[in-house]
Parts: sequence; C-alpha cells; structure tokens
Amino acid sequence: MNEQFSIAGKVAVITGAGGVLGGSIARHFISQGARVVALDIRKEQLDKRVEELRAAGGEAIGFEANVLDIPSLEQVRDQIVKAWGRIDILVNIAGGNMPGATLAIDQTIFDMKIEDYDKVTRLNLNGTVYPTLILGKVMAEQGSGSVINISSMAAYSAITRVLGYSVAKTGIISFTQWMAMEMAMKFGEKIRVNALAPGFFIGDQNRAVLINPDGSLTERSKKVLAKTPMGRFGDITELNGAVQFLCSEAASFITGVVLPVDGGFSSFSGV
Repeated sequence: MNEQFSIAGKVAVITGAGGVLGGSIARHFISQGARVVALDIRKEQLDKRVEELRAAGGEAIGFEANVLDIPSLEQVRDQIVKAWGRIDILVNIAGGNMPGATLAIDQTIFDMKIEDYDKVTRLNLNGTVYPTLILGKVMAEQGSGSVINISSMAAYSAITRVLGYSVAKTGIISFTQWMAMEMAMKFGEKIRVNALAPGFFIGDQNRAVLINPDGSLTERSKKVLAKTPMGRFGDITELNGAVQFLCSEAASFITGVVLPVDGGFSSFSGV
C-alpha cells in the first residue's frame, strides 16, 4: 500500500450515508481501513448501512441526525468525540432535489413551487454549511482534518429545469473556497476543505429524468451524453478514488479546489 494515499485509522464522518453515494463512499472507506461514522435522517436506512459496514469487517457507528438541525449536530459531534476522540474527515453528502423544484418540460420558471425551491436550496447549501461548522470545530481544535463537499455540473453552466439545485451547488463552490481560506489562515495548514463536482451518474433521485420506464434513454440523457466526451454515465464507485485522494496526505497542499469527476463534461463545448 502507498502510505501517501492512506486513510487507514482515520475517523470519517459521512452525512447522507444511507443513500447511494454516501453508501459507496462509506464502503470504500471501510475497505481502506478508515473508521466510519454514518449520519442519516432515515433511521431504517442508517441502521442497514451500519450493519453492512460492520459485516464487511470495518469499524462503524451510526447516528440519526438532521443536517439542518444544529442542536442535533452538536449532540452527534459530542457523541463522536466521546466514542472515538476525534474527527479526521467530513464528507458532506446529504442533499438532493425534489419534484416540486424540478420544472417539467412544458413548465416555465414561474410555475416552480417556491416552497420546494426553498427546501432544496436549504438542504443542499445549509445542509453542508451547518455540519461543516459544527463538526469542523473539532478539526479546528485538533489542528488537522479534511472536509469534502459535493457540488455539481449544474454549478458550471446553466442546466435546464433545476434552478434551486443549481443555485445551491454554486453556493457550495463559494463556501468551499471560503472555508478553505478560513481554516488554513486561522487554524493551520493541516485543515483542508475541497469539493467534488460529479458529472452525470444514474441514481435513485434522477433516474426518472434520465431513463424511460422501458429502460431506454430520455432526450435529456441523450443531450448529456452528447456533451460527455467519454460518451457514458459515470459509475458511482468512480468518485471513491477522488474522495480518498483529497482526504489523504497525497493532497496535503490542495485546498479550496473543486474537482470535476465528469468524463470531460465540464471541459467540452459540445462543438
């Protein structure tokens, strides 16, 4: 094993760990010897995830937590420190879109449900800000740590139909850069804050807009793939290596960056 890339023994907190992306990263971290703290608001999915991680031979604990509830996060932080003494990694996965904030093909922006727009922007932006502030305080006190946020291709250029998600994920880039500056300048160079900008992966939340009921590609999928030089969707496991790299000593001089993992989507004009 190349020790430069090692995360063995690190205490890694993953929000939204009960979901597809959170689960993939949690399983990978366990396979690399990290100790995983799984957080999710959905107790049944959380319990299944922790059981799965332990069955794989890893050290894992889980806490039911709402990323928009600061007292809940403070309680979880104290429990983590009591159990394992520190927090080395925080991966902010909790987020997602909802139907009311996604415009149908025949709708305009004026048909969007404002209340759902508010929910989506709060979940995706504040749902990253709050855990970073509450759990990141432990990193500040111990003088080391790595935070990974999740942005999106929707932050690079306008993607139709998803205004709230786009606004929030653009905010994630600004927050990542701001926290990288704040942590390094005031709490030391060993605290780093970076983000990933995933390209297009088929998951539970976007399956309906990318795949037709008969399994064929939707028109939206065809447009995505036409602008993706690799010509395919990503596999969710293809994010694991990028996350591990940014959390490891191999990335010791990298902070404030947003790394696209997108098959070339963000670099291609489409022409």
